[in-house]
Amino acid sequence: MTLPALVAGTELVGEFEDSGYREPPHLVCRPDGQIVRLPALLYQVVRALDGRSVARVAERLSSETGRQFAAEHVAFLIDKKLAPLGLTTYSDGSPPPPMKRNDPFLAFRFRLAVVPERVTWFLSGLFAWLFRPVLVAGALAAFVAGEAWLWATQDTGAALRTVLSSPAGVLLVVALAVASCVFHEMGHGAACRYGGVRPGQMGCGIYLVWPAFYTDITNSYRLGRGGRIRADLGGVYFNALFVLGLLALYGATGSPLLLVAILSVHLEMFQQLLPTLRFDGYYIVADLVGIPDLFKYIGPILKRVVLRRPGDERLKALKRRPQIVVAAWVLFLVPALVLQLGIVLVNLPQLLRTDWQAISLLVGNAGASGYPVLGLLSACVQIVLLTLPLAGLALVLGRPARSLIRRALRARRG
Repeated sequence: MTLPALVAGTELVGEFEDSGYREPPHLVCRPDGQIVRLPALLYQVVRALDGRSVARVAERLSSETGRQFAAEHVAFLIDKKLAPLGLTTYSDGSPPPPMKRNDPFLAFRFRLAVVPERVTWFLSGLFAWLFRPVLVAGALAAFVAGEAWLWATQDTGAALRTVLSSPAGVLLVVALAVASCVFHEMGHGAACRYGGVRPGQMGCGIYLVWPAFYTDITNSYRLGRGGRIRADLGGVYFNALFVLGLLALYGATGSPLLLVAILSVHLEMFQQLLPTLRFDGYYIVADLVGIPDLFKYIGPILKRVVLRRPGDERLKALKRRPQIVVAAWVLFLVPALVLQLGIVLVNLPQLLRTDWQAISLLVGNAGASGYPVLGLLSACVQIVLLTLPLAGLALVLGRPARSLIRRALRARRG
């Protein structure tokens, strides 16, 4: 007889500590990396499977909960609740239906794992000690002092003009920026290991249209709020350490290239702390309130605050304080995104003309430096950096536009 079982690759995470839900959910990670929230009873069913028959699972469930469960009750929960989520086989052992991966709004896509989990574990162990409180306090104090010295005494504009006139300089700055991004991801992994959980794979992918790196820190959900926020901030903290290293090299050499590289790392840190897209700042807000996906509450919050409609079940499931924080986030996010998009759209013709002129100038001057190969490669890199924001804008606007068009067509047919 074939017994029901967990789908291969499914991992039990445990109770979501310090969550913003009235009833703390339990978390299970599907083989595709999706996190599924389960009520306590369903989680107990999942945990009790482990090669047991439906009747044995019912016995264990009755013993743990103090309520009486029969085999048909457990079969119902498996067949109607768990198997459709892709977590278990059906009660007769047959496989669950193919699961479509959720497509969250503004999600990270096209991931390619490069560093396996065991290597990430080893590498993160090399840097986990940097999260000792005394070292963190000293590093942040040194970073603040370095920032004050940098902005008060150094001419960053002159350094930027010098580097942009040198193809080799541009390429070296891009290389240092990539190294900073990799070190940023190492910070997330090291923060997880310091907290006592195992970081997952590291890799690269596409966020909107920008190439990006990632570290799988799903296991940070096993930590409390403080541990999760430490994992969220670990990347920016390692960026600050990277800046300290560049400042030390700049103090020793005086190279303007290092000064421009420091500016590029500052831009990365600022971008990562933005709470409007799925950067580190967004996850910091999410972990502060204990709600994994904030974007799905945009509609309910707007209906409740703007249209004065009663809160739906998603809002009622949240504690009062997280509801207030999420509402404040939504009411900040929507006008900010609309304002940003409005400014970009109003200035889009000028932006296109400026980019076209810059691209034409880069192509025309590609071989003027005396190093035609480096000049061409530098021009290509800068052209890509100029065009990516426009492609990202098109992608961001494309999805809502398609949704509006589909709704309009359905309304017209109706």
